Formats: sequence, C-alpha cells, structure tokens
Amino acid sequence: MEHLGILAHSAEGAALCFRAFCHEGFRELGPDDHPDVTLDLIALARSMPSWDAGDHDAVRAILAESVRRLAAAGATFFACPDNTAHMALERPGGDLALPGLHIAEAVADRAARDGRARVGVLGTRYTMDGPVYPRELAARGIEAVVPDAADRARVHEIIFGELVNGVVTEESRREYVRIIERLAGRGCDAVALVCTEIPLLVTPEVSPLPTLDSTRLLARAAFEAAAGLRPMPSWRGGPAVSP
Repeated sequence: MEHLGILAHSAEGAALCFRAFCHEGFRELGPDDHPDVTLDLIALARSMPSWDAGDHDAVRAILAESVRRLAAAGATFFACPDNTAHMALERPGGDLALPGLHIAEAVADRAARDGRARVGVLGTRYTMDGPVYPRELAARGIEAVVPDAADRARVHEIIFGELVNGVVTEESRREYVRIIERLAGRGCDAVALVCTEIPLLVTPEVSPLPTLDSTRLLARAAFEAAAGLRPMPSWRGGPAVSP
C-alpha cells in the first residue's frame, strides 16, 4: 500500500479527512487497519493575509513547503482537504514534491456518476467566486450555481467565524439549510459542500438537497489510491486535467 500525505490547511477539515480516510481502511481492510498516513499543517494564520490580499503565489509557497515535508516523511502522494487551497496549488511555480489528488475532480466525478445536471456550490467566498468548480463541473456537462451575494457573504462568515475554529451552532445550521433551500428553488439537484468543514454543520439528513461531501469524497479517493484500487495520481500542481 502507498503512504498518504494529508496537506492540511485548516485544522478542522484536515482532521475530518484524516478520520474519514482511516475509517475507509477499517471498513475495507478490517479493524484498526488503514494505509500509512502522515498529516502536515502550517497554521492557517500564516496564509490568511495572503488570501485577503489575493496573493495566491505566496499561499502556494507555504503549501509547497508542507508537500516537501510530507515527502521527507515518506509519503508517496498527497491529498489536500481544503478546496480554496487548490486555487493556490493551481498557480505556476514548478512541480510539487509529490503527486496529488485534486479535490474538485473527486467532487465533479461523483456528481457526474450521480447524473447531476445543476449543482449548488457552497464554500468560502474565494471558492464560490473562483474558477475551479465551474470549470470542473462544466467539463462534465454540469452547471455550477452559487448563492446570491448576501448568502455568499453569510456562508463565508460562518466558515471563518465559526467552522474553522471548531464552532458548530444550530443557528448557523439553519442558515445553511435556508441557503440550500434557495438553491433547490433555483433548480439545483444537489449541493456541493466544498469547504471541508461544512460537512460538520450540514449532514445529509438535514440538507434539503443531496450532498456532495468534498471531505469524504477526497478521503475515499485517497484510500483507493493508497490501497491500489485506482491509479496513483500524477497531478503536481497547476490546473487540473479535466476530462
């Protein structure tokens, strides 16, 4: 089996991905068993000024350092459970030290397998306003839909004010359910939870739409790669190679 490196960017989403990856092993391999996994995290506080300034190259440099440390620890590939971080990983800057999975490909592939036609996208404002999900979904014939400006601001506020700090409240859950209901009213047939902390707040049983859980979809793809159930990834940064 291969050795997974989790390229963490925020603690809560990375911890959920780590647990989900191990749980895949428990289900598939037996009690207490899973492929080797190492997690590396440079505190999100180091990157936030660059995110706010729109300096994605500076963020990429921080993430690339984490990939180098994962390689030094023996990882043979990486997965980054942070959707927004992929905007920085796609920037030019030379090959990363390890090949990795692209989280938007995992989500878009599942949407296509499920026959989705119009998918609501919930994430940070950087992700909702960015090109990654519209591109990956469109490459599979699926339309991406984001909330209106006020709702996008509310989604972003809850992520950074609460979720990345481990705070989950019923009030915020109701807000997300309301926003998902509005996406359903606009004809969406699923909602992509493409901030890796959102599944801590919005579970399938409370969502008005079927969910595409980016955290667990990435964890499953990482397990399959580590266990030899899918080819090892070849992406080393730069734009994803869409079908």
